[in-house]
Amino acid sequence: MKTVMVRYKVKPGRIDENRQYIDRVFEALSQSRPEGLRYASFRMPDGVSFVHVASVDTADGTNPLSETPAFQAFTADIRERCDEPPAAVELELVGSYRLVDG
Repeated sequence: MKTVMVRYKVKPGRIDENRQYIDRVFEALSQSRPEGLRYASFRMPDGVSFVHVASVDTADGTNPLSETPAFQAFTADIRERCDEPPAAVELELVGSYRLVDG
């Protein structure tokens, strides 16, 4: 299983646009229900910072999230929407209660 966290800051005038993209991703995921993916998005208290956490555990190692057209649209111009561009880091699971499979 691979777990990645991505953090970024959007420009204040583009918060609603970013939220709309995120909503479309979750709508698409709820329809396609890809196996081996756990995904969550959070907005931080400053109102402009977002954190996304994705855990992927597929037999062939592919990431169903990156293959989702709504996610591709979300990431297509993300740098343009941001004051601080996305920074990704792979996480090592130490413990979890119902958030991710261990």
